Amino acid sequence: MNAPTAPGAPGADLIVIAKEPVPGRVKTRLTPAYTPAEAAALATAALRDTLAAVAAAPARRRVLALSGTPGPWLPGGFEVLAQRGAGLDERLAHAFADAYEGRPLVLIGMDTPQVTPALLARAGRALREHDAVFGAARDGGFWLLGLRRPDERLLRGVPMSRPDTGTLQLARLRAAGLTVAAMPELTDVDTPADAETVAARAPGGRFAAAVRALGTRTVPA
Repeated sequence: MNAPTAPGAPGADLIVIAKEPVPGRVKTRLTPAYTPAEAAALATAALRDTLAAVAAAPARRRVLALSGTPGPWLPGGFEVLAQRGAGLDERLAHAFADAYEGRPLVLIGMDTPQVTPALLARAGRALREHDAVFGAARDGGFWLLGLRRPDERLLRGVPMSRPDTGTLQLARLRAAGLTVAAMPELTDVDTPADAETVAARAPGGRFAAAVRALGTRTVPA
């Protein structure tokens, strides 16, 4: 277990792990209610909201771990790193390792466009007193993971995209003897119902505007 960081120590760096929003490659669970192009438009909006929140949050450094090519949705002030690894557990482990410069790291994905700068600031502050910070997702996964000192053994081999992923990941952190601070549970945007829920909870964002523009969708019988 690591010693607590002094109050005046450098803050956390922020990482967003994301895919280039290309039709047919992102948000595939939103189809067939949405077309692949519409699902990609929603993914773009979600990514823009996420990056805007990260840009507005206090951080020493902002990193985008990207699968694909940057587009006009990427604001200034981000360092772009290519994702490495096969499964998501490997890509997460590599994202932490590649971005680490001796400061705590907070990583989020592109599936929670309702995230706010205040939530990210809270996660960064938590790493002053804890070894890790963890945000559970409503679907059983996790939307945020922060580590004082990254170690690939904390992530490699954790089964991803399962209803028990979050439980297993949290157990891995605790089994390593880490102190873990909890963040509020958020809803990942995976299904049309998720899109409606998240848009209602963050009505002022680009994602909510995109959902409203496309209209309510249901899965065809």
